[in-house]
Amino acid sequence: MPIPAPFVSKPMDIEKDWIDYNGHLNMAYYNVLFDRCSDEAFEAMGMGLDYVKNRRLTIYTAEVHVCYVQELHLDHKVVVSFQLIDHDEKRLRAYQEIRHVDGWLAATSETLSLHVDMSGPKVAPFPGDVLAKVEAMRAAHSVLPMPERAGRSIGIKRK
Repeated sequence: MPIPAPFVSKPMDIEKDWIDYNGHLNMAYYNVLFDRCSDEAFEAMGMGLDYVKNRRLTIYTAEVHVCYVQELHLDHKVVVSFQLIDHDEKRLRAYQEIRHVDGWLAATSETLSLHVDMSGPKVAPFPGDVLAKVEAMRAAHSVLPMPERAGRSIGIKRK
């Protein structure tokens, strides 16, 4: 089965309890949507719930940069993409987008994740079988351009 480039989640609904007092999706729940898609992508690379239970290996997030582009509301349905933009023997760098099912961009996220042996816990290399799946996803995603919003930093530009 070919690896989708980028990986795209199944459609997701916005849940009622996620709406804040401003009437839109609370910032924390954008991360829940990103995380749910990441879980699907990690499962595709052999690092799902069974991986944690049976092999005591998992993924920890080390760093995240989220950009909120357009508000989401309760009646919206979204899909989330996952593009693996880099990796080494212990880390993954991914870029994600939340898009309304109509296509408009709601938010972006860039993450650096660590592969962790839970017996430590300590950062550990991917086992060979999983590394092969990571490399296959990276190869499939290497045909995609580097996202314009990847590698951003936070700062205040002075005149």
